[in-house]
Amino acid sequence: MKYIRTQKPKRVKSQIPLRLNLLFFFVFLLLAALVAQLAYLQIFNGEKFRTEVDRTDQTLVTGAVPRGLIFDSQGRPLVTNQANNAITYTKSMGVTAASMRAVADKLVTYITVDTDNLQPRDYADYYLSDSDASDAVIQKIPDAATKYKNDTGKLYTAQTEYVEKHMPTFTAKQKQSVALYKIMNGATSLTTVYLKNTGLTEKKLALVGEHLTEMPGVNLGTDWERHYPNGASMTSIIGTVSSEKSGLPSDGLTGYLANGYARNDRVGISYLEKAYENVLKGAKSRTQVEIGSDNEIINSVQKFKGQQGANLTLTIDSAYQQKVEAILKKTFASAVSDGEAANADGAYAVAMNPSTGAVLAIAGEAQNTKSHKVSDDALGVLNRAFAMGSAVKPAMILGALQDGVISVSDNTIADTPIYLPATPVKKSVYPVGTFSSLNAASALEVSSNIYMMHLAMREANAKYSPKVSMTMDSDIFDKMRRYFAEFGLGLTTGIDLPGEISGLQGATTLNGQLAVGSALDLSYGNYDTYTLMQMAQYVSAVANNGYRMKPYIVQSISQTANNGKATATTNVTTPTILGKIPNTQAQIDLVKQGMWQVVHGTNGWTTATSLNTLNPGVAGKTGTAQTFTRADPEDSTSKLLETTTLSFVGFAPATNPQIAIAVVFPNLEADTDGNYAQVVAKQMFSDYYKMNDVKADKNYTPHQVKLKN
Repeated sequence: MKYIRTQKPKRVKSQIPLRLNLLFFFVFLLLAALVAQLAYLQIFNGEKFRTEVDRTDQTLVTGAVPRGLIFDSQGRPLVTNQANNAITYTKSMGVTAASMRAVADKLVTYITVDTDNLQPRDYADYYLSDSDASDAVIQKIPDAATKYKNDTGKLYTAQTEYVEKHMPTFTAKQKQSVALYKIMNGATSLTTVYLKNTGLTEKKLALVGEHLTEMPGVNLGTDWERHYPNGASMTSIIGTVSSEKSGLPSDGLTGYLANGYARNDRVGISYLEKAYENVLKGAKSRTQVEIGSDNEIINSVQKFKGQQGANLTLTIDSAYQQKVEAILKKTFASAVSDGEAANADGAYAVAMNPSTGAVLAIAGEAQNTKSHKVSDDALGVLNRAFAMGSAVKPAMILGALQDGVISVSDNTIADTPIYLPATPVKKSVYPVGTFSSLNAASALEVSSNIYMMHLAMREANAKYSPKVSMTMDSDIFDKMRRYFAEFGLGLTTGIDLPGEISGLQGATTLNGQLAVGSALDLSYGNYDTYTLMQMAQYVSAVANNGYRMKPYIVQSISQTANNGKATATTNVTTPTILGKIPNTQAQIDLVKQGMWQVVHGTNGWTTATSLNTLNPGVAGKTGTAQTFTRADPEDSTSKLLETTTLSFVGFAPATNPQIAIAVVFPNLEADTDGNYAQVVAKQMFSDYYKMNDVKADKNYTPHQVKLKN
């Protein structure tokens, strides 16, 4: 029998237990390393990390300071700060809505606050600051909760919309809590806001002070608000300051924030308060605060008390200013009662020191011609422009003298009217043929339009025959405007107030041709428009023998010490010469003689003899412009009405000018026979004489035709 040997199968050793053993080994090593690291941290570095947990951050918190004060030229306060007791709140970093609500609910047990301006959203925010209420609302809006589960902003909006639609009832006390919560919630981290800054008695302050530890972030402080000892006088020049509630204006917000302002800071938003914001704002206080690990303020140390804003002293004497305002109001009211001002814009007046450019008074009355309500509009002196009429004629003559078309020794021109085709005769107000000829001084005295038009024709090398089309050099508008601009007419004056305009220039062509008739109108002030500030600058340049001065209203800047006492002046405005008109003294004297005759002449057509009783004598120029206005100023398609604008410029005393003035009554009735501008001008000169002890000239006579220099 044959045996067959079979091979026994090899046993295959399993690899799984080995792999598991290796895995367990590595896990053991990792756990051992972790335990070792934890032991290292706990034993060797435990104190270090406990310190880190308890670590505090330090940061600086700024605080508002009172703005600088504003005084008149005699040191009388025009704008001061009225201090008020206040309750403040400094918002901690990471503070919760619930904790702010708790503070608000606690504080209303001691004080009352205004609730008139609360909006539905304010109530919703307060309601949702309770986490239970917030969760309940989410249950009511499952669709929104699902849709916006990853967008907390949109989810919160959905919640507030629901609450506003299903607004619960709030008690009077709860409404006050809502008002406080709104202020707290609107503050940015580490910013101090005012919860209440009016009507706080010492008793209420003491009551709140006793419970400050129960209301994190609440403190006692002092707030201020602008106070005006002279009432409404000059407020349109001084301007206004934003409230702590309104904070920074949206216009320029980025710039304010970049310069270190907080959103709730108060800033000047108009005129002097705005123009001198950097001076008036002062330097904020700085307090170093320590913030604990729970983001609560645990300690604070004041590093800098802050510096109240610097003070402004103006060039304006408030007593004189009030008199100018009074005569302007009275005279405009007279024009209204006379039936002459139904469509009038108002009335404006300004006085300057012709030697320095310092503004001595500035006043304005604006009338709404629909409601006939009259309001203070002193800034209309520099942001409204009108055709000033014959008041610009001295500048026209000085330009012609520069151009060489007349001279000091040869300036007599035939007083013949001008006849253009299909155009009414261009003449003066007096009848044709009243004068055969006039010299420069007499032309100013009787306010000859004809004389000025002939000057323009000479400057333009005009070719003229009566009732035949006239030709002129094409640059005549540029030439006359260049001469006018030497006095500042048609240019901004550079005064230290915002909002100044330059006026409007009329078109130089008509139907593709040079507007010859308009060029003639420009020569006697019946075309381009100018501001009254430009007129004051211009007449000052005549008064001071040719220097165009930059007007200014702030005389000096000084600082107030922390003890409330004034310190030395830090800055004084230096008079600035903007230009010198290139006329000789003899030429200027010729024009001054003409302006003297405007007041002291004996001709029946002399235009301003009502001022010749002033002693010392004054020099001036009246203006009457044929103007137009809309029946409805707000509707450019409404009926165009023909009106008359009355103006006056002058200086006094004529031989040694201390004051230059300009007055305008725009858009009176077309047939007005009033002399309202002269009435105001005369009183302005008279009041200035009395208040500044200007001595009378013992040798003065009203009809002293020759100006004695």
